[in-house]
Amino acid sequence: MNLGTRPRLEIVILCAGQSRRLGSPKALARVRGVSLLRRTARLLATLGAAELAAIVPPKHRRHALELAGVDCKIHVNRRRAEGLSSSVRVGVAHAHGASAVLIVPVDLPDLDRRDLVRLVRAWRASPRRTVARRIGEGGGAPLILPRAYFPAVRRLEGDVGLRDWLRTLPADRRRFLSMPSAETDIDTPRDLRAARRRHQPPWK
Repeated sequence: MNLGTRPRLEIVILCAGQSRRLGSPKALARVRGVSLLRRTARLLATLGAAELAAIVPPKHRRHALELAGVDCKIHVNRRRAEGLSSSVRVGVAHAHGASAVLIVPVDLPDLDRRDLVRLVRAWRASPRRTVARRIGEGGGAPLILPRAYFPAVRRLEGDVGLRDWLRTLPADRRRFLSMPSAETDIDTPRDLRAARRRHQPPWK
């Protein structure tokens, strides 16, 4: 599936968080010997979007090493202490020529291409709507944010994602999709151990 045709979609991976509950950077956590950042970047690269970028912390040498061989730009979030919204702002600020941005957290170990393609197709069918993963009665990331909403998102503050903002949109300007592969994220050491058990080779 080639996503590089008009309208132009760019992809942003959020991986600048401080990972306080995990105790180490989520992006560098390894499942089956591959970091979450490298796995996520390689998966998203198969979509053929106009650009793929990762939002990383100031000390990002190891992040850059994990992206070796992947066509992925690096944008540094020097204000990550301000919370998750700061990474979203950085990602949107660099999406200069995009018609929309697909925002993906790095901590989804089970995320698969099929769910991502469904999300993109839903947005292409109605490119003025924000299309997001369904979470309960609302939505959240992964999500595709049309350009018309970039200014509003760049005004977000604090350690919040996009769930609260999505609730402010009129019903005809948003669509929520079930994405089973995005339902499990990694926040704690226990989550990471569970992900590693799920992804063990069958002979172990």
